[in-house]
Amino acid sequence: MHTGLRITAFAAALAATFGTAYGVGTGMDPIVADGAPAPHDEHDERGGPGEPTSPPGESGGHGGHQSTPAGGLQISEGGYTLDLATPRVTAGQRTELRFTVRDADGKAVTAYQREHDKELHLVLASRDLATYRHLHPARAADGTWSTPVDLPAAGAYRVFADFTPAGKNAEDLTLGADLAASGRYAPARPPAPNGTARTDGYQVELAGSLRPGRASELKLKVSRDGEPVGDLQPYLGAYGHLVALRSGDLAYLHVHPNGEPGDGTTEPGPEISFTATAPSGGTYRLFLDFRHRGEVHTAAFTVRAGAVPQATESAPNATPDHTDGHGH
Repeated sequence: MHTGLRITAFAAALAATFGTAYGVGTGMDPIVADGAPAPHDEHDERGGPGEPTSPPGESGGHGGHQSTPAGGLQISEGGYTLDLATPRVTAGQRTELRFTVRDADGKAVTAYQREHDKELHLVLASRDLATYRHLHPARAADGTWSTPVDLPAAGAYRVFADFTPAGKNAEDLTLGADLAASGRYAPARPPAPNGTARTDGYQVELAGSLRPGRASELKLKVSRDGEPVGDLQPYLGAYGHLVALRSGDLAYLHVHPNGEPGDGTTEPGPEISFTATAPSGGTYRLFLDFRHRGEVHTAAFTVRAGAVPQATESAPNATPDHTDGHGH
């Protein structure tokens, strides 16, 4: 993954309509509501050197007034195709999700560059943004990737793979594919906007706002039992990682924090600073991962691009159930 902001926009929602009984498979599984995430052991996610810290609004690593061209709209791009062998699963049942990345000749890709400790990063999100998971599947010798998934509710999901093929001058790619989970389905709206999130006994306050087409700073302050947490632990080269998904089409932003551990200026909390550019106005769901006392925690926020969040507002996390492909 490129250092700095990486924006990819996904295709529009599935054309298929999910009725009372979603027409896939034989199960009639009721929706299982996601609860607040439980503490989970460390799991790998993309991390790395801090993002360039050019001031918001100026041109540079964050593009100033310019938006990053939209990408990831296709299942094929740059001569590579995401071949999703498991396009349907049953909600509430553990299923092995399998896929292959193929080159222009249809051959399975078996050589990748490692980015942030992994050859490939897989993110899965529901269209209503209530479920979000960052997975790290295992690759077989023949190029087939696999990871277990257990989706809590029926409906439409999006799977996208972020990777860089091996080879000189190879570019980072994000390919996306739709995934359907069968069962009883009821559409839901994203959680209400909130400036404060609570997860695993921690409270995280968000200051700043997303701005369409312009870089802006987001600061997230972590506390526990009313006391600021000033001893956050490095997690894959950073004190925090932030992913944003736009409601509707799931446009995707991955943001690295400003500064990094050991650079002589970045403190281990309680604040983690990011600079991000929203590709457009709209509602976004933010997922912050941070590590403390040996465990990784995920806090979730809903924001509207251009609106300043109110720290006094509070809403429960909507299951950022953020596990890797090994079940950690």
